[in-house]
Amino acid sequence: MPEIEEEKVSSIGDDQYDDESYPPGVASDEEKAKDLTRGSSHISIAETLSLPHEIAFVAVVCMAQAMTQAGLAQCLSILRVVGDSMGLSNTSELSWLIASYSLTVGTFILFAGRLGDLFGYKKMILIGFSWFSVWSMIAGLSVYSNYVLFNFARASQGLGPAILLPNALAILGATYRPGPRKAMVFAIFGATAPGGAVLGATFAALLALEWWPWAFFAFAIVLAVLVVLSYLIIPSPPPAPLSNEPLSEKLHDLDLPGAITGILALVLINFAWNQAPIVGWSTPYVYIILILGLLFVPVFFFIELRVARKPLIPLHALNTDVAFVLGCVACGWGCFGIWALYVWQFFLEARHASPLLASGYFSPAAVSGACAAVITGFLLGRLRPATVMIMALTAFTVGSIIIATAPVDQSYWAQCFVNMVIMPFGMDMSFPAATLILSNAVGKEHQGIAASLVNTVVNYSISLGLGFAGTVEVHVNNGGHTTEDLLKGYRGAWYVGIGLAGLGMVISLIYSLNTRRSK
Repeated sequence: MPEIEEEKVSSIGDDQYDDESYPPGVASDEEKAKDLTRGSSHISIAETLSLPHEIAFVAVVCMAQAMTQAGLAQCLSILRVVGDSMGLSNTSELSWLIASYSLTVGTFILFAGRLGDLFGYKKMILIGFSWFSVWSMIAGLSVYSNYVLFNFARASQGLGPAILLPNALAILGATYRPGPRKAMVFAIFGATAPGGAVLGATFAALLALEWWPWAFFAFAIVLAVLVVLSYLIIPSPPPAPLSNEPLSEKLHDLDLPGAITGILALVLINFAWNQAPIVGWSTPYVYIILILGLLFVPVFFFIELRVARKPLIPLHALNTDVAFVLGCVACGWGCFGIWALYVWQFFLEARHASPLLASGYFSPAAVSGACAAVITGFLLGRLRPATVMIMALTAFTVGSIIIATAPVDQSYWAQCFVNMVIMPFGMDMSFPAATLILSNAVGKEHQGIAASLVNTVVNYSISLGLGFAGTVEVHVNNGGHTTEDLLKGYRGAWYVGIGLAGLGMVISLIYSLNTRRSK
């Protein structure tokens, strides 16, 4: 969607057509389409679609979010099954199968968002689903190789969601003009996350009863179907002005030096933190890699501030509001990553549940997440986003405390069930609140960057948080040879999550007070 079109859509007042209907006098889809091609500023692309086409369009685009979470959860539910087949038993080693996926999702989102600006959002969505499908198939085929290939395939899988998420959000933002309808579409997009996770975990557990690679083969088939549906259903927005540039200009616009140094910094720092629990911080290559990653950080900022013609992150456009919000998001979603991995281990190892039963334990999160998304859409229209962010961080903190203190032999319907109801509110309140705050904090020309920054921090924090938690776990679980020692390690990891969420609460409170004083 070209920037000029986005500005035209954004310039329409939210109250211009309160019922979100098409202006009187333009009745048919054909007439709407004609007005759009003539450059009418009164309509959005969504208003040129019939209702069935619009529903199908939103459903297919929302599958980008659902399949991202399904890709994370499908491995969580059968983590021990995959680990046993590949000779892995240490939780720190198994955590790499989750962390590697989230690492590449979080690391490449910003760059993938820029690719969408240059080459088209729909085209990148097609590429994202295709890439995701191919590497899901390779992940299943790695059963004939070893865990190194599986880990590499999981990391490569993550590139698919990295391409999908920013471009899915961008095409929704470009298709709808501001107003209640657009807010509801974004709420639906967020609501698919817990449902996607539960479905991914459940079907993986079911298929693993026969043979665990089938979980990945089936996932690859579904993604291939989504490629076809996306091609047929997603409308093609007019070509962006940048897409008409020659290739040499596009390469300049990609900010490759910034992308390379930024990606290297993120990957090296994350690798060090997730590898250290396995081999120990005393291993030379671990702290050397960490130092190298930290050295790339100032190089990245120098390139973005002084060298890049079109920086990957326009730092001049960011302010203290952005810093506060990203800090809240990092703490909350770092807590979520820890919670997710160790709750699964708690069910599978401490409670000796089967993967299918553990998936059933998680099922209330899908319903709670959908309710949380709808409630958040309602609250964001009536409360300040900073207040909603405080509520989200409170949910992350309380949910983590509840599960960290749950006895092994306690009824599921006591603390575990309550935990499954509360935690999705942290996820589905923080993401839309953060997106809205950042959207309001930056100019129209940087709206895509705002959405991409939130997604980057969400997914990178999940991976980095697992590294922090894994370091604590291996130092308190006495080797993890008994159920009591395993539980001690899990709780140590959860306490890290509680600390992160608590820090996020403090940051969100400071941010809320700061915004009140500034008005």
